[in-house]
Amino acid sequence: MSTPKTQTEWKLTALAEEVGVSPRTVRYYVQRGLLPAPPFKGPDTVYGEEHRVRLKAIRVLQARFLPLDAIQAELLRLSPEELRRLAETPVGPGTLPEEPVRMPPKRPGKDPTVEVARYQRWLLAPGLELHVSEQAEAKVRALAERVRALIEESQEGTPS
Repeated sequence: MSTPKTQTEWKLTALAEEVGVSPRTVRYYVQRGLLPAPPFKGPDTVYGEEHRVRLKAIRVLQARFLPLDAIQAELLRLSPEELRRLAETPVGPGTLPEEPVRMPPKRPGKDPTVEVARYQRWLLAPGLELHVSEQAEAKVRALAERVRALIEESQEGTPS
């Protein structure tokens, strides 16, 4: 009696079907760095078990409403065994684990809680604009006013 052989390699379409994503999604994840690139062999390119496990883990993390940047950080943080356990977590209504996934540390200058600055747009001359932040210091605003005044002065002597 022989034991059934488990599959360890898949063509792109077969892998996508196995995990429940489109082939396009698999290619996109490779491009984004969520999946390692398979060894390229033209039409004989195959994806391995690591690709399958990572794709399943991505699906679990997406079910937890994590953005792709956070998913990528989580994939880097997890050991191969933790990744395999995560990949085997059932996905669906009422199946999410109670322990939330830790978000990656925030990158400097990328804090989404910071309010986006608003700018005033000054048309100084045809084809020349100056954008001044509403949060700019008084010195910066005064400098912008001086620039605008200089341009106006130079245009007064120029025939239209």
